[in-house]
Amino acid sequence: MKQPNKTKSFIRIAIICLTGVVSSCSLDRFPESEFSDVDFWNTETDLMNAANRHYQLLAGFQLDARGDDNVNQTANSVSNGTRTIPNTSDDWNNPYRDIFTANNILEKGAKAQVSDEVKNRYFGEARFFRAYAYFSLLQKYGDVPLILKTLDTDAPELTMPRTPKAEVIQAIYEDLDFAAAWLPTHQQLPTAQYGRVTKSSALALKARVALYVGTRAKFHNDGDWQSHLTLALQAAQAVMDQGHQLYPTYDGLFQHEAEGPDNTENIFVKIYGVSASNLIVGHNYSRDMENGRNAPTRNLVRQYLYADGLPAYNGVNQPSLTRSTHFVEESEEDSYNAVFQNRDPRLAMTLFQAGEQAYKGPWIPTTTLGSRSAFAAKKGFNLEDWQTNNAGTVDKILIRYGEVLLIYAEAKYELDNAISDADLDLTVNALRQRAGFQARLTNAFAQANNLDMREEIRRERTVELALEGFRYDDLIRWKIAETLLPGQLLGAKFDTEDWVGADPSTLNINSDGVLIVENTNVRSFNSDRDYLYPIPFNEVTLSGGSVVQNPNWQ
Repeated sequence: MKQPNKTKSFIRIAIICLTGVVSSCSLDRFPESEFSDVDFWNTETDLMNAANRHYQLLAGFQLDARGDDNVNQTANSVSNGTRTIPNTSDDWNNPYRDIFTANNILEKGAKAQVSDEVKNRYFGEARFFRAYAYFSLLQKYGDVPLILKTLDTDAPELTMPRTPKAEVIQAIYEDLDFAAAWLPTHQQLPTAQYGRVTKSSALALKARVALYVGTRAKFHNDGDWQSHLTLALQAAQAVMDQGHQLYPTYDGLFQHEAEGPDNTENIFVKIYGVSASNLIVGHNYSRDMENGRNAPTRNLVRQYLYADGLPAYNGVNQPSLTRSTHFVEESEEDSYNAVFQNRDPRLAMTLFQAGEQAYKGPWIPTTTLGSRSAFAAKKGFNLEDWQTNNAGTVDKILIRYGEVLLIYAEAKYELDNAISDADLDLTVNALRQRAGFQARLTNAFAQANNLDMREEIRRERTVELALEGFRYDDLIRWKIAETLLPGQLLGAKFDTEDWVGADPSTLNINSDGVLIVENTNVRSFNSDRDYLYPIPFNEVTLSGGSVVQNPNWQ
């Protein structure tokens, strides 16, 4: 059930906040608008309303088809290596819009006639969102202009060069440390303010940033990775000390039932409307799933373990040296549903099986609805949302405790090249147990079955966070994108009994009877170029050339 309206009351403010008081800036590195400040920036309510702008701008459901785990209706140019330099891009513009909004609050809010505790609470929110935006830029572009103040029309920063990423990273850490020091804990946050960021939000984001930076540095041979992974471990531990709990069910976590302050797994969420008839802001995610805009691939399915805890494929999508006794060769599979048999229960919670009640009725494998893989995404599908148009109200989870546990496990292993069974029980095995998966990962089990512990921790992350938008960035930081992204993207097993009415002559099917979604001849990854995004052309020209393009982008 949807939580009572009061748990989302602050969003009502967000939709009307700052109208005529705070406006966003033009995003092609132009200065911010002048704001009407005569009667603003004085009270706590003013600071809260200003901070609400961040929640209004916050991106929610975004269909990420850049990796090998899922596809959209058409080929993704990042995934298949065909992208070119754009003139402008929201990947650059939107974060800077959010950064300028934060800078405005931090400067103009200083005049508010409130206590330092109150003022710093909302400054903590602004600095959290500034760090969130800079991290998005850092992941894609590496070095970016670091702007920590509002800008006038003649500000020299409008044409400043890119700041070395080490300085950007340090600024992110400083913002998050400030936020963690001043934001309320999740226990202290009033129910009516549910959805606002907390101390745990800041700590969890710091853990995410530090894991990304540390592992990218380690596997790309680019800097002091140990210090960042130490910070990741410390920040994850700090979140774990805040009293969060995993939600009791994995599939229920992504439904209305899990919304609201009682579910402490949700650390940072984008809140949507109360209901279709009481809509604040809505989304169309369930319809997008039906229309194949988030269609899982067989590449993802291969990562799910069998019931005995053994894999079929390793982390780079090659046959595993130690295969489960339940494993059946793809050529020998007798039906579409064969891949679901004797698997980690999360697979059947993430994809619909043939014949299972899905979007408009029982799922019949097809590519005609745009699901190019013929697999149907299930995780997060909500029938009530599907029955509306652009009025879905299931909240989007942006940071959750399950991710924090995975950060802890990965950082621990990468720092020590080892992880204890106790830490595995605290993290990986806790997630498996929540999903009803009885196979326990231990050092003895891994050794007895020639399993690579790093690979198994990564696998756990892949399946636990499947379709939540992490896969591409994980491939980048692990430096395996050059291995996986040029490979085939595969779909479901064709079977005439399951694929009712389908004409196999219209499908690209391999010798094993498996659908080829994208073949290797249309996919590429240039390891000397594609680990960073190209800087939008306008950003280079507007800077007078001081902003230099990323390597090997022409």
